[in-house]
Amino acid sequence: MARIKGGMNAKQKHNKVLKLAKGYRGARSKQYRIAKQSVMRALTSAYAGRKQKKRQFRTLWIARINAAARLNDVSYSRFMSGLKNAGITINRKILAELAVNDPDGFKALADTAKDNLK
Repeated sequence: MARIKGGMNAKQKHNKVLKLAKGYRGARSKQYRIAKQSVMRALTSAYAGRKQKKRQFRTLWIARINAAARLNDVSYSRFMSGLKNAGITINRKILAELAVNDPDGFKALADTAKDNLK
């Protein structure tokens, strides 16, 4: 059986990594061995960043809801508890949007929450 050389596959693999490293400074974008390390680290950080983004947005939404709730004389936890007791299920993303763009609608929700506190 004839021997098959792996140069073509290696070249494709190297080019794929170097393409991902485009824009990096110095050897990080020129030399395969160093570019590979940089790309691996960047992809790991990107994966972690996608998870952190979700946490950061939830924190932002809660801060906005809390600020709007306190303007209506109720704390965040009591506001959320009152909504739950009232049977109102609106996620935090939409509540934060209401808090910023529709203060009157949020005030109505806050009043409902205050009425349903135990």
